Amino acid sequence: MQHLSILPILIPLIFGAALLLPPLSKHIQRQRIAAVIGLFLLLVSACFLLFQVQTQGVHLYALGEWQPPFGIVLVADPVSVLLVALTSFLAFSVMLYAMNGQDKNGAYFHPLFMFQVMGINGAFLTGDIFNLFVFFEVLLIASYALLIHGGGKQRTQATVHYVILNLVGSSLFLFGLGIIYGTLGTLNMADLAVKVGQLQAENATLAKTGALLLLVVFGLKAAMLPLHFWLPKTYSSASAPVAALFAIMTKVGIYSIFRVYTVIFGEHAGELANIATPWLWPLSLLTIAIGAIGILASPNLKILTANLVIVSSGSLLACAAISSEVATSAALYYLVHSTLVSAGLFLLADIMARQRGKAEDRFVRSRPFVQPKTLGILFAVGALSIIGMPPFSGFIGKVMILQATQSFAASLWLWPLILLGSLAALITLSRAGTTLFWRHNGNLSTESEAAKPLELTAVVLLLLASPILVIFAGDVTAYTQNAAHYLHDFQLSAYNLLPGVTP
Repeated sequence: MQHLSILPILIPLIFGAALLLPPLSKHIQRQRIAAVIGLFLLLVSACFLLFQVQTQGVHLYALGEWQPPFGIVLVADPVSVLLVALTSFLAFSVMLYAMNGQDKNGAYFHPLFMFQVMGINGAFLTGDIFNLFVFFEVLLIASYALLIHGGGKQRTQATVHYVILNLVGSSLFLFGLGIIYGTLGTLNMADLAVKVGQLQAENATLAKTGALLLLVVFGLKAAMLPLHFWLPKTYSSASAPVAALFAIMTKVGIYSIFRVYTVIFGEHAGELANIATPWLWPLSLLTIAIGAIGILASPNLKILTANLVIVSSGSLLACAAISSEVATSAALYYLVHSTLVSAGLFLLADIMARQRGKAEDRFVRSRPFVQPKTLGILFAVGALSIIGMPPFSGFIGKVMILQATQSFAASLWLWPLILLGSLAALITLSRAGTTLFWRHNGNLSTESEAAKPLELTAVVLLLLASPILVIFAGDVTAYTQNAAHYLHDFQLSAYNLLPGVTP
């Protein structure tokens, strides 16, 4: 069990490499079986890791027995293992959907999918900022190929924009890392957290420059305004399984902001304490506002869902700006909810588009669905949850975020924007549901195909997370509170991970 922390990285790496080799590479059915087995093993290992961390505490995995801050370390703590389990469940559900035909539209879908999952899990587990950069590059390289999977003019154009922006982001990431390493002499997160409070005044400005460069990079990944404009076009042009998996991508940037600006540049950081807050607070509010406007202007269900992702990112960034245990706990709960429900809506939009012919998922009159009752129920569950209507998890998540505001002034800004964002979603999704299910031209086409059982299973698994998060809300919020306490407790998140170092 001592190697359990590295399994979420090793499993997709091994299966991804095996899928590139004979006898798996030439047979799509064998690839599908291997991919599902690999992702199921990943999900099981992630659940075991989550249980182990909850019962036995944080697990530090030092590769090659090189202890921090000198070696490469993985840190399995309550925050990282929660997100690894979330990624594993999301990837397993999405693969069930993809193996019904979406994976045949281009080459190497399954190994790329595995490498993408490996990069995401590595970004969550790493205890070193340089290795965070490495895993960022792994997941980005895989995402470039997955985004263009299947070809087409629209996907090619979106991929070019996406690649250029992320190459610029990677360059800024390296500049920021170089400045921080040159100033503090380390890139281990726990070691940085200890040393940043000991900086002399002449070096503090340099360290601040590096930290703000990292904020730009993480803001790009998290779709924070004004770095959000790539997301709607990118997500809406990708194939359904890729868009659903990308629902976790913005959360990697948000997680990095929480990790770096709470653990390293938190309240203990002296002159650099809470340096991200003056930037995060106004930009998070503007991100919610621009996302709400995008929701109202969305012409189809895929772009609408992409704009809902922007609103959720803005809400999570606002929690990061508040920078309290209560806000972090609310963010973790809302992060799980928004990731799974938005992924489910991406898959549902694809099923609807296939059954509506040329109209696809646009909000226009078209032929009726083959499975109107099934799709209607799934759409209602997803819509009510993402809007934040009771009794679904979106309501609990948004109430937790609203309650996390620490002052009247903060409430005066955040509450109206959260509520107006929900109102915009309510109006647009109500209009969408009316048009998609009630306004029809002609009769049911004989060319339309019903969604396959595994496709519906995948959507149900993702959307079912919303009522489950409500049923077990007490246990889930207790866990998120514990995870938030760990992240904000400097003794636990920093000194506890440095052998031989005491406060």
